[in-house]
Amino acid sequence: MPNKRSKDNEEIEKVPSHVAVIMDGNGRWASEQGLPRSQGHEVGTQNLRRVIKCFAEYKVKYLTLYAFSTENWSRPQSEVSMLFDLLAQSIVEETPKLNSDGVQIRHIGRFDTIPSELGKSIQESIELTKANQTMILTIAFNYGGRTEIIDAVKNIVRQKIHPDEINEETFPTFLYDSQLPDPDLIIRTAGEMRISNFLIWQSAYSEYYSSSVLWPDFEDAEIKKALYSYSNRHRKYGTI
Repeated sequence: MPNKRSKDNEEIEKVPSHVAVIMDGNGRWASEQGLPRSQGHEVGTQNLRRVIKCFAEYKVKYLTLYAFSTENWSRPQSEVSMLFDLLAQSIVEETPKLNSDGVQIRHIGRFDTIPSELGKSIQESIELTKANQTMILTIAFNYGGRTEIIDAVKNIVRQKIHPDEINEETFPTFLYDSQLPDPDLIIRTAGEMRISNFLIWQSAYSEYYSSSVLWPDFEDAEIKKALYSYSNRHRKYGTI
């Protein structure tokens, strides 16, 4: 039976199992509104609840959000600290609701360089929601695709895995979350057309969708456009 929402005129025949989103445009949104960048990040964070709810309504099983990259450390320290505070606040405020909705929270990225209190909050949200199965929500925080691959190689070396045992099936088991399937669809907001070091290994055959809408304004109608675009594509995986 076609998967669609009643208010839509167009049917989404094929919903991706795993959608990953590069959330971009908070700063530009604030600039256009004549507001400080910090307010753009605040509004962007508030938009998370709406976006997660919308993808859940479309029965997307896995949703991965690119929240903070390893390259974002190069931003002014005041902005980095503010982003950490926003995430910590969001975790405290949103985890109970996500848990009641059956959402399981996961994290990919490095823990060793983020503030201990923030790391503790992330771990607590993961522990609280670990049995939930309605949606798997993965937060890519302090994450970089190249860093993930380097860390995987280091783990392989530490475990003294024989080179002949390393292949496309075994290598992913050393990534940050070996149970996370490859994304079917990667969405980037704000009109940018680059991957920005996101899920480099996992995105080999992902479909891409670029939305011109800035992240704070990214909502149901834009999500539907992305899913509809995906639904009408034929994934070949190198075949004819």
